[in-house]
Amino acid sequence: MSLRYDQTAVSHWVGGTMPKSQVRPFIIEALSRRLKRPVTLAEAGLAPEGSDVTGSDGDTVAELLDVGRQDMDPSRRSVLAAGVYSAALPIPGFDEVLGRSATAATSRVARIGEGEVATVRSMTEKVADILDELGGGHARPMAAAFLVNTVAPYLKATATEAVRKDMLAAASDLVYLTGWMAMYERRHALGQRYYVKALKLAGAAEDHITYCRTLRGMSLQASHLGHGRKALELADSAAEASPKAGPRLRAFLAGQQAHAESMTGSRHKAMARLREAETALSKADGRQDAIGGYSSSSYQFHVAHVLYELNDLAGSIAAMQESLRLQPKQQRQGRVHSNAVLAQRQFELGHLDAACATWNAFLDDYVQLRTSRGDEHFDTMRRRVRPYGRVRAVRELTQRAREVAVLKGQAA
Repeated sequence: MSLRYDQTAVSHWVGGTMPKSQVRPFIIEALSRRLKRPVTLAEAGLAPEGSDVTGSDGDTVAELLDVGRQDMDPSRRSVLAAGVYSAALPIPGFDEVLGRSATAATSRVARIGEGEVATVRSMTEKVADILDELGGGHARPMAAAFLVNTVAPYLKATATEAVRKDMLAAASDLVYLTGWMAMYERRHALGQRYYVKALKLAGAAEDHITYCRTLRGMSLQASHLGHGRKALELADSAAEASPKAGPRLRAFLAGQQAHAESMTGSRHKAMARLREAETALSKADGRQDAIGGYSSSSYQFHVAHVLYELNDLAGSIAAMQESLRLQPKQQRQGRVHSNAVLAQRQFELGHLDAACATWNAFLDDYVQLRTSRGDEHFDTMRRRVRPYGRVRAVRELTQRAREVAVLKGQAA
């Protein structure tokens, strides 16, 4: 969103004139970042009278319904896209959400059992498979519709205490995945909203695993947006909140800590965290989670990011190539991102032919996906090679890119 304000506008605000509603979140985020602490709309005098701007004591299921309904409706997507990612957002600690009710009322008519819990977990795995195969542009609206039409009513139904907690945990997993897809599709404010709701549901379920995994996802989002210190804070919080984590989750969390440490310039701590992740991964069993799993490919991906932040471009490229070699063939969405990042780093190193070959591999998968991040990588590729049109590999890549653009309905 392109906006321009000067001292005159600020003077009007100080004098009591309320800025437009779509501008207020930007003002709050600017104040929060400058003051290095969260600032609420109410604190800044920008909240509509009588509104609950924190949402801290709200009905989590009702909040989820509100977000999900907008997300599944194409006509409302622009409203969600207008939100602002907040680097200063206060994150509820596990003790704050532990055991808290997720809904203000239950239905006396509906009753659920373990079968409904299994349905939610099965659907979550299938959405993850569709994400890998076809991209978040197809998978996320399905997840949002399932959350609204099926999961929310389950969360309001009566159940035994054990079933209720299992359902909350299953719902938290799906909400986490939906937030991850929103983040991947560059809907960062929306992803952040889903993530916070996943934290609340995980707390209500007393589910440490999904709570920690969600914090790690929030750390990844912060690192992608360049907020190194926030990424480290979230990664450390995730590690501290996981006293009973198995070796695979420990590796998962340590890998993200390593990336965040490297962003803050701490080479020694970053390398120590990588060793920690490698050691933990070597102790993990062969079972892989469908949602948010961590593998040798994931570890090498973290190595690549750490080395890049520490200015070892050649080492980063080698690690990314190893990550791709180890990546399962069915993970098309992840391969699109990995190949795009690898090509950009090869280009940065001056290896133009190698970069073009990798970009061609990127196009093999990209043409079959609907993915906003893939679109971003596609635009970056075309922009970077444009000055090198005399090189044969670039000419061939450019011609193929035109054909792909036509197939995907983009400007050729």
